[in-house]
Amino acid sequence: MQTDAATTLLVVNLGTPEAPTAPAVRRYLGEFLSDPRVVAIPALLWKPLLYGVILPLRGPRSAANYAKVWTAEGSPLMVYTRRLAQRMQEEIPQWRVLPAMRYGEPALRTALRTLRGQGVRKLVVLPLYPQYSTTTTASVADVVAAETQGMDVTLIEDYSTDAGWVQAVAESIRAHRPAGDAGRHLLFSFHGIPQRLADGGDPYPGRCTASAEAIAAALGLAPSQWSMAYQSRFGRERWLEPSTQDALGRLAAAGVRDVDVVCPGFAVDCIETLEEVALGLAEEFEAKGGHLHYIPCLNDAPAHASALAQLSRRAAGRME
Repeated sequence: MQTDAATTLLVVNLGTPEAPTAPAVRRYLGEFLSDPRVVAIPALLWKPLLYGVILPLRGPRSAANYAKVWTAEGSPLMVYTRRLAQRMQEEIPQWRVLPAMRYGEPALRTALRTLRGQGVRKLVVLPLYPQYSTTTTASVADVVAAETQGMDVTLIEDYSTDAGWVQAVAESIRAHRPAGDAGRHLLFSFHGIPQRLADGGDPYPGRCTASAEAIAAALGLAPSQWSMAYQSRFGRERWLEPSTQDALGRLAAAGVRDVDVVCPGFAVDCIETLEEVALGLAEEFEAKGGHLHYIPCLNDAPAHASALAQLSRRAAGRME
């Protein structure tokens, strides 16, 4: 197999603070929440509120939550993203595979400028967001478009129903669910977005539904055996519904005592899956008399790396 070292694959995730401390979290959130793709409020109105009220209040609280899931190696999102990129490198040895973050370090913008300076001719960018949204994938696309003049770029915008990825998720769910218990309910929890974005044409809700339906079909589940909801609300405006918290409350009220929760909108585990779901929502559901079993993200599983490597090679037209 001929080596083409000029081809680089950037595996891009959202980002993470450098440490579970209030100053580090404020720096990270300051960059994240300053992106107009994330918060579409004019900067003259938003920045004073962000830096004068939100970050001073949210920084310490978020830092405490990060500390609950921080590992000896660092942030789970960073650790797993790097490991996933390494496994993908093993799957595509003729390419160079590098991790990058839209916010924080290693910064996507810096990585793109470095690659352009190195004379990289062919670039494949894989945002680790299976379901396209203007709040995530489009933000990566903005930076890529601004920093890759003269380069041959392939941007993978969505893999919400990619057969390899769906199969990897389904197999992971099978492996983590207790065998022989047909009474368990499977809840798909996706990150939410404001309802106004969906009303304005963001295809994200439909992509999430397509993912859940494809995975449920691969598992052979009947409609009554699964449902889907949206987590991680921020601010006071209406977000996609039902919320994961409300969905769990309704399941508990209906007498469902055993719920498995999987988050297929997240490529790797992070604060939203580990602290919000596996710890926080699990405790709330237990208080209602139930048991929530969290199914981990695919993280750096070999099947995940293989599926994404094949996806990347197909997208670039380089299936050997």
